[in-house]
Amino acid sequence: MDAMSSFFESQSASRNNWSYDSLKNFRQISPVVQTHLKQVYLSLCCALIASAAGAYLHIIWNIGGLLTTLGCMGSSIWLLSTPSHKEQKRVALLMAAALFEGASIGPLIDLAIEIDPSILVSAFVGCAVAFGCFSMAAMLARRREYLYLGGLLSSGLSIMFWLQFASSVFGGSASLFKFELYFGLLVFVGYIVVDTQDIIEKAHFGDLDYVKHALTLFTDFAAVFVRILIIMLKNSEKNEKKKKRRN
Repeated sequence: MDAMSSFFESQSASRNNWSYDSLKNFRQISPVVQTHLKQVYLSLCCALIASAAGAYLHIIWNIGGLLTTLGCMGSSIWLLSTPSHKEQKRVALLMAAALFEGASIGPLIDLAIEIDPSILVSAFVGCAVAFGCFSMAAMLARRREYLYLGGLLSSGLSIMFWLQFASSVFGGSASLFKFELYFGLLVFVGYIVVDTQDIIEKAHFGDLDYVKHALTLFTDFAAVFVRILIIMLKNSEKNEKKKKRRN
């Protein structure tokens, strides 16, 4: 009980000490790490553009499916197994993985465009805002403050895996799918914070592999975006059903 009370007291004290100056407080992040983060987020932006190109290619040629999913996994594994000094090759593999990922979620994007294109824009903007806010929160927090959540999030991933396995074997339900959707969104939003702090911590100890770190954040972004888009499509479907019932 004493530990819990001291935890909440420290959290309330940190809230009371919050000010505008804390928004500009990056003193705990060295210039080398700041430069590394710029490279990471620039690579992430390029990966998102490549992913959008992959989704566009699916809309034109209907290429998204199992092969593009395997292509994304293969490109990611190839990137991680490539030595860090082969920078151009690793950047090309990152763009290839993002392109395949965009094509893999292309059917979902195509469905959103058919129903209401504004849903797609709203989902991307919402995901970008959430990603930016949680990344900034991780940067402004004390070093290693949220790294302890990594174990909890890993447990959450294992729970999602076993739930999906049980659904495929015994059959799923709407309530179970809804739980997996919102629980998965919570898990991957948490990973945005943990992975951002983990990248900063690794950079402080000399790990400046910005390609691998950009791949990590891209995976988090894609996972959050897909779940937000599905949630918005489900809500749109419910609203359409309500309108039909009223008419």
